[in-house]
Amino acid sequence: MKTFELHLPKTLDEALALLEAPAATPLAGGQDLLTELKEHLVAPDALVDLRGFQGADKIELAADGALSIGAGVTVAALEHHAELARRWPILAEAAASIASPQIRTQATVGGNLCQRPRCWYYRNEALVCLKKGGTECFSYGGHNKYNAILGGGPSYIVHPSDLAPALVALDAEVEIASKKAARRRVKLASFFTLPAEGDVLRENVLVPGELVTAVHVPAHAGNWKSTYLKFKERSSFDWALSAVAIAARMDGGKIAEVRVVLGGVAPRPWRASGAERVLTGRAVDDAVAREAGDAALAGAEPLSGNAYKIPLTKGLIVKALRRIGGRA
Repeated sequence: MKTFELHLPKTLDEALALLEAPAATPLAGGQDLLTELKEHLVAPDALVDLRGFQGADKIELAADGALSIGAGVTVAALEHHAELARRWPILAEAAASIASPQIRTQATVGGNLCQRPRCWYYRNEALVCLKKGGTECFSYGGHNKYNAILGGGPSYIVHPSDLAPALVALDAEVEIASKKAARRRVKLASFFTLPAEGDVLRENVLVPGELVTAVHVPAHAGNWKSTYLKFKERSSFDWALSAVAIAARMDGGKIAEVRVVLGGVAPRPWRASGAERVLTGRAVDDAVAREAGDAALAGAEPLSGNAYKIPLTKGLIVKALRRIGGRA
């Protein structure tokens, strides 16, 4: 591993100044970055530790029902926050699905949203794939069991975050800070980018020197229900083969408004607008849920080894809608 300096700033402004250096990299919980260092995928001159800021690890519930989550909040804090679990069960469920209890105590919200792909071609230091500046996505014609079936090309990674689909379903925004510009907010649904949208080397709109400092969830009036379901392969600590996040405003027995977001199947959290159109204004039984699943996967383009994700994801959508309807 290349030698690097470790900076321990006491304020956000100090950290942002340090990150203006070309080869400086932010360090939050480190659960993704440290593996990239060990795998020789990154080689920064300096790491800027983000864990020392006052307020970076705060969860704030406003009187109007809005929620603010500091980027330094740990995944475990989300998992075990009783009021969050009551108001937004989707967040507690997504947090509880991540990795192991030990990792959840260190991993942060900001880090989870900004983690890099887990594709084994990307993670192999000997291979210069498209994501590392090469000319080819090796998964397209290679081993692609875990790769994208929606929104892929020219790279077929899937976004590894579990919190991201849940937060997109809640219509969340991220707050972004830099030394050179005023703080800005971006809808989380627009924060992530597809490989075909501009720079294939990136997965989000952040540019060097920028940091995610917080996540904001707006107040939701009415009777909202939400859930997150994830299917993993062998280990209880695995990343998702497929995941479904649903937040729905109920009006009597019908869905008045809904957001359906898929994880583990696309290079970014995938908003299933077709499923949302099927569900809006209808009471949800299994037949309607299956119709929504069909609509959600209508545009899927599986690779040679991952067509199983289509029926898997449809099944998760049906199961999640049973929960929303109180039938699970």
